[in-house]
Amino acid sequence: MKFLPVPVSPVHRWIAFNSVGAIGFVLQMGALFLMVSIAGWHYLPATALAVEAAVLHNFIWHENWTWADRAMANRKGWFRRLVCFQLANGLVSITGNVLLMHFFVGALKLHYVPANLIAIALCAVVNFLAGDRLVFRSVGNPS
Repeated sequence: MKFLPVPVSPVHRWIAFNSVGAIGFVLQMGALFLMVSIAGWHYLPATALAVEAAVLHNFIWHENWTWADRAMANRKGWFRRLVCFQLANGLVSITGNVLLMHFFVGALKLHYVPANLIAIALCAVVNFLAGDRLVFRSVGNPS
């Protein structure tokens, strides 16, 4: 999947992170729509499953593009990074989205689509920092 130039500056990494996140967002929203509007699921378990689909998608792209320069320094560490990504970004995304969705939809009575947009935006900065500082640490701090 190394068909895109690997971003190395913080600005380029932030742009790559958000590009991956935008695709993950489309995946998450599509899955959420299918589970809630088509399959009739309750919005909270549907949110958790849709977020998990996006988290796995995003990890693959971050491993192979956003932080590929760091991941290539320790190819054998991919499973540790996946677990760390699940514990950091996955936990922030799933917990943050479910709690925020409960608040926005349950308490404020927002429709689940704009509520999910707001929840995703609020979790993005925390997820970038977790990915950059914990999951895909620089070569000086082997991952």
